[in-house]
Amino acid sequence: MLYGTAWKKSDTARLVALAIRQGFRGIDTACQPKHYDELGVGEGIAACLGPTLTRADLYLQTKFTSVSGQDPSNIPYDRAAPLAAQVAESCSVSLHNLRTCYLDALVLHGLLSTMRETLEVWRAMEHLIDQGVVRQLGISNCYQLGELKALHRAGRIKPTIVQNRFYSDTGYDREIRAFCRLHGLVYQSFWTLTANPKLFSHPTMTTIASTHRRTPAQVLFRYLNQSGVVPLTGTRSETHMREDLAIFAFELTPADRVALDALL
Repeated sequence: MLYGTAWKKSDTARLVALAIRQGFRGIDTACQPKHYDELGVGEGIAACLGPTLTRADLYLQTKFTSVSGQDPSNIPYDRAAPLAAQVAESCSVSLHNLRTCYLDALVLHGLLSTMRETLEVWRAMEHLIDQGVVRQLGISNCYQLGELKALHRAGRIKPTIVQNRFYSDTGYDREIRAFCRLHGLVYQSFWTLTANPKLFSHPTMTTIASTHRRTPAQVLFRYLNQSGVVPLTGTRSETHMREDLAIFAFELTPADRVALDALL
């Protein structure tokens, strides 16, 4: 499970440190000041490192966000530079912000307006792998299976991560999740709780939650985890952080999972 850091603003450092101290070891962020305080993420991480917790114990994942997804007044790279230079500069800023010499993953925040531009950015991201500063690549906000297939087919270094909003409007990405399972990609879900309030009152969900003496949110997270999905949680609540991590203390039965398959 990853701790998501979007929209935390000035509270970012405190919440990241709190999440790590509760037991989170995976952090998701982005070099996108419009929605993320990446510098605050680095500050929160630094506050927790020491003899019993080192950089190697953490999974740090950030994103390259194209100009169209940035605040025009606060773009963390030269918007006039070629795309490859934008990617390189964005990565350099992220390394500085996160106080690290490497990234466990760099995710393209969304496809660009054309596949040609997307692949130009992807080639630059591949180069960062070649340089040893990034360990794996991913794509976010990719909801068309054909586009994912095209990127996967064209990439010299294949994406190993797909991070999407997980909700009913996209059919819970069933086809994309199947593609990920087939080709060994990790599917990461965001807005997993926020976008699905109706799920938590569904009789199937409440029955399973009651049986296991867990909350419906814990059941959903555990179902996804047992299905090979890595969920993100962006909770600000210490109690909810503990509840989220407690999903690893119980296991859904095959019958539970079949029942939830019909919903998701």
